[in-house]
Amino acid sequence: MSVQIDWQAFTPISLVGGLLLGVATVILLLGIGRIAGISGIFSSLLKPKRVEAWQILFILGLVVSPLLYGLISPLPAIEVTTSLPLLIGAGLLVGFGTRLGSGCTSGHGICGNARLSPRSMAATVTFMFFGIVTVYLGRHVLSLI
Repeated sequence: MSVQIDWQAFTPISLVGGLLLGVATVILLLGIGRIAGISGIFSSLLKPKRVEAWQILFILGLVVSPLLYGLISPLPAIEVTTSLPLLIGAGLLVGFGTRLGSGCTSGHGICGNARLSPRSMAATVTFMFFGIVTVYLGRHVLSLI
C-alpha cells in the first residue's frame, strides 16, 4: 500500500491555511497557555459560566474564514453521497470518541503531538487506526461508503 498526494488538489492556499493553523496554535499556547482543541473550545461555549472572548473568536474564525475565502475564490463543491442516518451515526461516534479520548483530532493530533504528549500520541494512533478500520469495513465489507 502506498500513500499518494493529489498534487492537482494541493494549492498554495492549502499551505497558507496550514501555516495559519500552526501560527494560531502557537500563539494560543504561548500567549495564554491554552490548547487549540476544537472540541474543548466548542464544549466550553456550551457552559456559559466559562466562556472567554478568545473562545468565541476562535470558533467565529472557523466559521468566517471560508466565507471570506469564498469572496476571493470559488469554494470547492461538496458532494455528500451517503445516507443521513449513516452521517448522524458517524457524528455521534466521533463525539463519543472525542469525549472518551479527552480531546479531538486537532487537540491531540496537532497540539498534543507537537508537545510530544504521550497521551496525544496514543490518542492519534488510536483514532487513525479506527478511522482506517472504519473506512475498510464501510467500503469493502459492508459497502456503505
